[in-house]
Amino acid sequence: MNILIINGPNINMLGIREKDIYGTMNYDEMCEYLKKEGSKIVDNIEIVQSNIEGEIINYIQNAYGKYDGIVINPGAYTHYSIAIYDALKAVSIPTVEVHISNIYSREEFRHKSVTAGACIGQISGFGIYGYIMGILGLKSKV
Repeated sequence: MNILIINGPNINMLGIREKDIYGTMNYDEMCEYLKKEGSKIVDNIEIVQSNIEGEIINYIQNAYGKYDGIVINPGAYTHYSIAIYDALKAVSIPTVEVHISNIYSREEFRHKSVTAGACIGQISGFGIYGYIMGILGLKSKV
């Protein structure tokens, strides 16, 4: 099973931004952790990140025919990107939306996810382990 993990804006700032919410692990450490732990569950994991909406859409479109599942943390695009929603719907690759923090216990504007409707599930509030939960969820559904 091949999984693509897509990280959206500001995820590359882990370990720097709001440590009380996102923790102290930096982005490279997170990627190493996900590859190590994820390889115990699936055959292959690729991880990408972009702060640019169009690049995220390109990652989704380029995943067509190459990946069995996507784990996506759209960051702030979660709350308003119809374009990412449409891209996920277009490729029909089983996708799990992941958020490091519990978006429902934060500011009101974070409570709505536009992109979750294109996903088979959403995981929120379990820190970095949420990505592993997403991989496990995909493995159980695909």
